[in-house]
Amino acid sequence: MNDKYFIDTNIFVYTFDSSDREKQKLSREIVTQALENSTGIISYQVIQEFLNVSTKKFQSPLTPTDCQKYLTVILEPLCEIFSNIELYHQALDIMERWHYSFYDSLIISAALKADCKTIYSEDLQHNQKIEHLTIINPYIHTP
Repeated sequence: MNDKYFIDTNIFVYTFDSSDREKQKLSREIVTQALENSTGIISYQVIQEFLNVSTKKFQSPLTPTDCQKYLTVILEPLCEIFSNIELYHQALDIMERWHYSFYDSLIISAALKADCKTIYSEDLQHNQKIEHLTIINPYIHTP
């Protein structure tokens, strides 16, 4: 994983999900490696989605104080892509061409803007190539 890669929101969510230890372990490895090697990237959207899910949908929701700490230590160092008009135009193009939802298209657009080679996501089509980007579901076991 020396090339830049984008981490979708679900990876961060699984780092807190003890109901599936294998996904939790793999997710933690992806996030840890991203921080240690400075090769993992996220966008403003991942931060928004994670903070929303972590305060409302976790079995034990995070407190605002816990969110502040996670934001500062984990999410901020990885965030490189912020909202702009160009991102919205590209997302609409992706939505039309590859038939993803608008929000999934924003994630893909952010990964492309960051010049990532890979996007790790459980929610997108595994092994699909969009321009120079390959979507990988890290939870699919391939021989």
